[in-house]
Amino acid sequence: MKLKTITAAMLFGCLCAGAVYAAGEVEKREGMMKQIGGAMGSLAAISKGEKPFDADTVKTAVTTIGANAKAFPDQFPVGSETGSAAAPAIWENFDDFKAKAAKLGTDADMVLANLPTDQAGVATAMKTLGADCGACHQTYRLKK
Repeated sequence: MKLKTITAAMLFGCLCAGAVYAAGEVEKREGMMKQIGGAMGSLAAISKGEKPFDADTVKTAVTTIGANAKAFPDQFPVGSETGSAAAPAIWENFDDFKAKAAKLGTDADMVLANLPTDQAGVATAMKTLGADCGACHQTYRLKK
């Protein structure tokens, strides 16, 4: 009887630990996405003329986008499919999801290599980066 109780307790503990791990992954990736969103917001404000052009702000924003995009696929381990706005299609088409994240990372690197020097340059960069974001969200983000 004790063996069954101990086994059941251990199994329950493992299940709970897995749920906590998955919840941590969801929070981490949602935090990364919010950082990307904030960075895109900074770029959008400059591209629309709502904020003055600032090279440091642009560089920081694009660096954030690139770094998070490159690390993003690692935040979707099997077992973290529930409890977020992430569509099940991510895990069903993981290679495509990774390719879309890699494209955003590569495009951010290209923007960094040729950092915009004015509002128009930021607007051009926004078109590229925004298209990358949209391509992924259209397929892999659940509608609220």
